[in-house]
This record gives sequence, structure tokens and C-alpha cells, in this order.
Amino acid sequence: MASDETGSGTSANRKVGRRVVTLGAMLAGAASVGRRMEVFAEEGAPHWTYEGEEGPEFWGDLAPDFATCTVGKEQSPIDLIDAVKGDEPDMTIAQQITAGGTLVNNGHTLQVNLPEGNTLAIGDAVYELVQFHFHTPSEHEVDGVRYPIELHLVHKTEDGKLAVLGVLMKEGEENAALAEVFTDIPEAGAERLLANPIDIPALVPSDQTAYRYPGSLTTPPCAEGVTWTVFEMPMTLSPAQLQAFRAIYPLNARPVQPLNEREVEEA
Repeated sequence: MASDETGSGTSANRKVGRRVVTLGAMLAGAASVGRRMEVFAEEGAPHWTYEGEEGPEFWGDLAPDFATCTVGKEQSPIDLIDAVKGDEPDMTIAQQITAGGTLVNNGHTLQVNLPEGNTLAIGDAVYELVQFHFHTPSEHEVDGVRYPIELHLVHKTEDGKLAVLGVLMKEGEENAALAEVFTDIPEAGAERLLANPIDIPALVPSDQTAYRYPGSLTTPPCAEGVTWTVFEMPMTLSPAQLQAFRAIYPLNARPVQPLNEREVEEA
């Protein structure tokens, strides 16, 4: 579906039918995490990386709070394969052009923290978009194939339940909505207020056919109970935009995790 972009005060509302898994137990058990969830552990927690003795293979050993990274049974990301058709409640995305974003270089990724105004509804649960960030290569695979980069739009309910929209991205035309994000990047540990509003509706594909599964944060503490939606249709970044990110973070993706007893649904 095409988005309705009529100005900074106008929402682009999309209703996505028959592609949402009923995950009542998963939603009820979602982790309560703050605005900067899924990116880094709390201050004072052990240092972790994407390579070597502090890399993903060892995250669960770095601290007791990170144990779920090793023992969890519903970990993310996964290989999105053998998806089955779903027949579940609608998903509604209500997005708008949003001013007041803050670009943060937190040492693990580039993240944009956002004010209120963009929501995601899955059944009766309503989530607020609080931030988005990037991983290269893509964390999710599609039948064993990884894309150059993946965008995660992180949403949270008032009581801390999480839902993430994953957007796979390939090289192609410049992504105008992200133009400012990949210029004048702050140093690690620094942040800056974005000068221009961000066209949030332009960050998700027009064809919103998607994969849906119960998962986790993809970084320590790897808390489970996260509702994941990964769109099938990829978006694009220009080679220059991709290189700008990779110049700072050439690798910040967790390997795929076992599916175990979960089921992936596809609209």
C-alpha cells in the first residue's frame, strides 16, 4: 500500500490484514526495556562486541544478566524460511513525518531516538515508535541470504512490551528519508539533534507483506518476548550511504539463531 505523505502533521495509516500471528503469550512476556533498548546494555555492564572473546558466541558468559543469549529458546535473528500462511488479527501502522529526532552513535550502531507520534497496533496492543537503528549485514536471513544492511524500528507499549519492524535494505537509489542520518555522523558516545524532520512513512516498504515470529533483542541481554515483523520487500540505500555506515561499523550483526519450536508466519 502506498503511504499518504501530506505534511508533518498528517499520519499515514496502513492496515495490514492477515499477516499477524496471535502471540498473546509472547506479548505478555515481552521485556520491559527503555527507549534505547536492543542496542546496548545498561551502564556498567560488561563490554561486548561482535567479534573475538566478547563476540556473540560468548555473550551469555559475560554476565549473569546476559545468560539468555545462550540458554534462550526464542532468540533473534533467524533465517526466515519455511514460513506458513497466517490468519490472525490486523496490524495497523500509523506514521508521520517527525521532527525532533536525535542521532546517537552509541558505540554499537547509529540510532535515531524519536519523540512520540508514530504507532504500531497489533490486535489490541498499541506500541509507540521510540527509535530506529541499523545492522550490517542484515541480521535476518531469507532462505540463507543476507542483505547488505537491516533497519530496525523499535516500538514499545506503555507497560514495556516490545515490537520491532525489520526492513531489509539493498544497494540502489539513495534513501532520501535517511540522507541526514548518514552525514555528519557523531563520534562514538556522542549525539546530535537532527536539523530536519524524518519521513518515517518512507522507511517502510509500500508492499507490507511480512514475516512474523516471536523472538528477542539481538544484542545483550537478548531478552525474549519481542514481537518481530520483517518485511519481505527490501528498501534501498545508495552505495555512498551504505559505505558511510560501514566505515564506522563494518560488522554489527548477530548470527542467526535456532528456530527451535517456533513457527514463522507469512501473509
